Amino acid sequence: MREALRLLLETQPNFKVIAETGDGLEAAQLMEKYKPDILIADMMMPGLSGLEVARRTKRISPATKVIVLSMHDAESYVVEALQAGAAGYVLKNSSSQELVFAIHQALAGNVYLSPSLNERAIEAYKQRSHESRGDDPFESLTGREREVFQLAAEGLNNPQIAERLSLSARTVEMHRGNLMKKLGLKSQTELVKYAVKKGLVE
Repeated sequence: MREALRLLLETQPNFKVIAETGDGLEAAQLMEKYKPDILIADMMMPGLSGLEVARRTKRISPATKVIVLSMHDAESYVVEALQAGAAGYVLKNSSSQELVFAIHQALAGNVYLSPSLNERAIEAYKQRSHESRGDDPFESLTGREREVFQLAAEGLNNPQIAERLSLSARTVEMHRGNLMKKLGLKSQTELVKYAVKKGLVE
């Protein structure tokens, strides 16, 4: 899919693909290194979700516009993406022309949603935007806790997470304990269910 996207984008005038990866952690690193005008992120990526990549981009490179690609058309996913700072939410079954249009809209400073999402997603977003974000315990997690959370939700154990993040197993255990407490989770099963509900894993 990335190869097809690259070929599509490189045929467009004034577009240049400067980096690509299938891993969320690496995507965040590449974003920080290159600070591109546009970052296209799959909502479900290993290592770090597209939503978390969008959150980090908003903080580290606010000029970068993030477009989330997703197979999910549920309002909750769209709202999460918008609140994470995404400038576009494009369904994977959309045409290539729609993605190109979404990029142009984002570059122009607009928010683009696939047509089937517009009305209901924006309405849901308006309602949610009036609610306090402090009510969501996930927002209280640190960046490192979110990384540990994502990898744990993907099924990695503490030593594997430690290796992936270049941390000690003891440090990972501490982060995992903290995030479980913050989210009120008691088991790995509850953690995975929470991640699915948040749209972070399939």
